Amino acid sequence: MIARLTGQVAAVGGTWLVIDLSGFGLKALCTPSTATSVRVGDRVTLHTSLVVREDSLTLYAFAEPGERDCFELVQSATGIGPKIAQAVVSVFGPDEFRAAVASGNVAALTRVPGIGSKGAQRLVLELKDKVAALGSGAPVVGSAAAAAVWREQVRAGLEGLGYSTRDAEAACERVSGLAEESPDTPVAVLLRAALRTLAK
Repeated sequence: MIARLTGQVAAVGGTWLVIDLSGFGLKALCTPSTATSVRVGDRVTLHTSLVVREDSLTLYAFAEPGERDCFELVQSATGIGPKIAQAVVSVFGPDEFRAAVASGNVAALTRVPGIGSKGAQRLVLELKDKVAALGSGAPVVGSAAAAAVWREQVRAGLEGLGYSTRDAEAACERVSGLAEESPDTPVAVLLRAALRTLAK
């Protein structure tokens, strides 16, 4: 299993990046917040999870080991695959997810694209006794960005999760006050705030 990579960022998209490992380019899917926290040319260390299927090997990358652990834990629930698990990690940090499941907060869990009320109830039922192991105090991934930059990154991240351009733009508008009030707010925080407005 590939658990960690260190290399130079060769390319980056809304929900993926390519890491150059001494001339070997490895593409990994990631959360929008991870993608927006790096730039081409940066040297990074990513924590990874390899998902093996009959017809594919897909690598998922995370900035923090707690995010990877959350991603893998969510997939242990019935009917949850890597796409939904990645959406969970995009919406919640490990601590937030642990708190939502431990408290049985179904309403919070339904903010994740692709998880309805029944799916949220199943997550609570199946993971309530397992979430205590998730990391605590993992830092929020992200970096300060200028207004035009954060807006583009958040919009791209939302579109990567399946939202329309129109919905993504509207969500950006709704969180613009937060960005203006605190210019150093990480893109990851703005993205999660935008996701919450779309779930209302």
